[in-house]
Amino acid sequence: MRLLIMGGTQFVGRHIAESALERGHNVTVFHRGRTNADAVPTAEHLIGDRNSDLDLLADQQWDATVDANAYVPRQVNELADALGTRGGRHAFISTVSVYAEPAPPAIDEDAPLIELADPTTEVVDGDTYGGLKVLCERAVAAHYSDALVIRPTYVVGPHDYTHRFTYWVNRIADGGRVLAPDIGDYQIQVIDARDQARWILELLERGDSGTFHTVSPPPPFSYSQMLQTIVDAVGPAGTEIVPVSPAFLIEQGVGSADLPLWYPSPEPDAGLSCDPGRAVAHGFATRPLVQTVRETLAHEQSTPSPNPDGTGWSREREAEVLKAWDAR
Repeated sequence: MRLLIMGGTQFVGRHIAESALERGHNVTVFHRGRTNADAVPTAEHLIGDRNSDLDLLADQQWDATVDANAYVPRQVNELADALGTRGGRHAFISTVSVYAEPAPPAIDEDAPLIELADPTTEVVDGDTYGGLKVLCERAVAAHYSDALVIRPTYVVGPHDYTHRFTYWVNRIADGGRVLAPDIGDYQIQVIDARDQARWILELLERGDSGTFHTVSPPPPFSYSQMLQTIVDAVGPAGTEIVPVSPAFLIEQGVGSADLPLWYPSPEPDAGLSCDPGRAVAHGFATRPLVQTVRETLAHEQSTPSPNPDGTGWSREREAEVLKAWDAR
């Protein structure tokens, strides 16, 4: 299979490219050359900006295209116009953030979606990200009758540049008293980027289409279970999770950049949980979360992923807040 990947050198797209090459496919990655430009060296690299340089895709043909970095519908439309029928089958990487709130537990792919107040915006932020992905999905459906739409939750594993999950793996591996927000029942799921990549390629190879969640573990799974799983996987003897009141953390000026995968609120909501049943029926399978944790730690110890946003606070700052919590 000749495969075109929009992106392909950073994280989600990189794992798809690497998995495709391992499976013997011919891979082209289209990217700006700014992030891990030397990744996937055996792939063909087309260096350009998808917002201005899609003419670089002329005169080639692929059996399938994976769009891993479209965030606004204009980008979906422009890619479809540039490729015509030369892109083959289409897979679009979306997100579980497309769902309207409040969402009941264990929602399926037919749950109500976000409707943006301003569907013309191209400002991508926390308020618009999910709604713009909804519009991207609709643009995909308008162009491709047999598309794959993949809705992942938090993607984790080696090369995770967000450092959201990686923070907890590294911190818990250090042991001691680990401060965490007291949101134990908050619903959360993750997906190993390598499992997602392998399965997307299996779908493309079989010619499957549809909209699917890539989430693991199946619900119910909570924040406290996630942390305990990491402790079980890499925590030294004596590691203690110290749950701290969200209201207290907010008083101390603690934010989500300090404690990733937590969104500061004095009264946290229940979180989002998605049913992977449709994907499982199409062969979706994941490695145990403890394995992902151990392999992520091994990667971090050998080749630490860049952390440009400084996600995760210092041990000194954690100790200050723990001291204040103990003395409250």
